[in-house]
Amino acid sequence: MLPMYQPPQFRSGDPAIAAELMRRHPFASLVSTDDAGFPFVTHLPLHLEQGEGRFVLWGHCAKPNPHWRYLQARPEALAVFLGPHAYLSPQVYPDLQRVPTWNYLTVHCKVRARLVEDAQEKDRLLKKLIGDHEPPYAQQWRDLGEEFQRKMLAGIVGFELEVVEWACKLKLNQHRPEAHARMREAYAGGGTMEQELADWMQRLGMEGK
Repeated sequence: MLPMYQPPQFRSGDPAIAAELMRRHPFASLVSTDDAGFPFVTHLPLHLEQGEGRFVLWGHCAKPNPHWRYLQARPEALAVFLGPHAYLSPQVYPDLQRVPTWNYLTVHCKVRARLVEDAQEKDRLLKKLIGDHEPPYAQQWRDLGEEFQRKMLAGIVGFELEVVEWACKLKLNQHRPEAHARMREAYAGGGTMEQELADWMQRLGMEGK
């Protein structure tokens, strides 16, 4: 079990939900330990692939970033994806003896890293990320020429992160049904994050009273 506080009412074992969150919110925190045993974090976009009942993540960092060396020395790491999140006022409750909270959706992945240092494999990795975020850029990348591409590829180290265990937490006050109707109303009238939480409440059948 991954080390994350996860009351039963917030736990999701649905891989489709986990995959959707990782794809919609791909900017992850990759956490390893440095040579002194202290956590080392890199924030980066990760590309998700699914197949045969497993998840694989692909990413890269700049060569001067020592993170790839830590992955080489200690391949086990943690990738954290934070989905929509927002403050919740106690005003949504019908009684006054309540306190504020923060709702959020997240996926934690325990991974085993393999470095990607071959230029052709790094190029394929970059094309996965380009396909996620700006497919038309693929043509511009090709037009930049092989010499420029080699120079850029030499400046990064890629990695394949095999997900060996994952945990998905959907904290949406599921255990407080008396507040769901006003909570959804408040989130639906908020910003992008709040509206996404309202959509998830609807998907999870949190209709309220």
